[in-house]
This record gives sequence, structure tokens and C-alpha cells, in this order.
Amino acid sequence: MTNLDQTPARLRLDTALDSLAEVFRGMTAHPDEHNCECHWGSAEDLAQLKVPDVELDPDLLRRTWQAIDWSYKASVLRRILPQFATALTNGLIEPLFGMEEVGRIFHHAKWQQWPAEQAAAVQEFLHAWWAHTLTDPVPAVPAYEVFALSAEASATLSPWLRTWEAQTHPTADRHLAEAVTHWEYELLGDRLPWDTWHNKEETRAELTVWLLSQTPARLLAHGAPEALLHRIRLLGLTGPDRWEDPHWP
Repeated sequence: MTNLDQTPARLRLDTALDSLAEVFRGMTAHPDEHNCECHWGSAEDLAQLKVPDVELDPDLLRRTWQAIDWSYKASVLRRILPQFATALTNGLIEPLFGMEEVGRIFHHAKWQQWPAEQAAAVQEFLHAWWAHTLTDPVPAVPAYEVFALSAEASATLSPWLRTWEAQTHPTADRHLAEAVTHWEYELLGDRLPWDTWHNKEETRAELTVWLLSQTPARLLAHGAPEALLHRIRLLGLTGPDRWEDPHWP
């Protein structure tokens, strides 16, 4: 594939997308897979999933990834994955609530248990997309959405936080400021900023600790408002100490 953006991060993402196309070439839905014609689609739609490498129209792709009642979830995801991943990185996938919905599709398909070559291709795609997002001044999908997707897909925050920590350039800092602004209300209410099927409290605590340790200095250098920096510091307080602060939202 070609792209005018030839930064190392973009080249890595393009390579990862090409790898998905190669590794998952020839994949089909399970022969016994079925779905409700009234709610999902026609027999002709289902037949397309059982033919390899035929591009699906956008509506069929949407209905396929959003359906939660597939009997063979891994096979369905493998069938659509090359086209789906490209659409994701181009900002063409629009969940009803947040990109964590997409992450759960990966998680429910148990991609980490797939054959080694397939699992490695998915892992590299997720990491390449995340690294590119942090370097892109105007990513197709906001960084906080790609982060939530990656966290849900992998059931962990650690690798995505480590990458963000290592990316200390202004663009990554700007995405961090946007994420904090997007997350702060939920975090100050001791809630995780996205819906998760994993341990909410542990995930929220890990994210909070990381933000407290990483964001003040980085956002100060970025020129973030003092009020925002103060609200970040509020995350380290509990109970009345937090609620009685004049910056409490």
C-alpha cells in the first residue's frame, strides 16, 4: 500500500496492515456459521463471509463486526480482519458508544490464543496503530479512543502506557492533554472513562497512578492550563479532601 505520510510510524503501520492481508488471506467464516436473517442479514450476506478475500460493502462489514451472537467468533473476525483493520485506521468504523466496543470484538475472538503467526500479526497491528496515532497530529481516531480499544482487546493497560511514556514529543503530549480532558470527569468520580469487561477498579487505579506520575510535568511543558493540572492532582486525593477543593468539577 502507498501513503504520502512516510514517517517511520506510518511505514510500520502500513507494513502491519500488509502483514494482516498476507496472514489472513483465504480465511472464511466457519461452514456452520449462521445468523438471524431478520436482524443481521440475508443468506446471500452470510454466503459472502464463507468466500475468502471478497471485500464486503461497508454496511455488511458494519453488521458483521457489530453482531455479538456469532457461534464461531474467531473465524468471523479472521475473515474480515484485513478490511476491518484498514477501515479502523482510516476512521471509517463508528461504534455506537466508543472504540472499546471494537476492542471487545478482538477480546471475545480470543486472538491471543490463535496460531502464533496470526496472533503476532494482530499484536503488531495494534502496537503499530497505537504508535502511529501518538505521532500523528490529527489522527483519524482520537488517541484516547485507540487507547481504550487496545486496552480492551488485550485486557491490559501496561504496554500501551509504556509506549505513551516513551513518546515524549509534543504531539504525544498534546494527545495526552486531550485524553486527560476527555477522561477527567469520570476519573474524578472514581470511574473508568470507558466501559470495560475487565477489572474496572484495578484498571482505573492503574490509569490514575500513571496519570499522576506522568502528566503534570508533560502537560506543564505543553502549556496546559493550571486548572487542568490541578484537577489531575486531585486524582491523588480521596473523599472530602477532593470534594472540598474549589477546582472540583
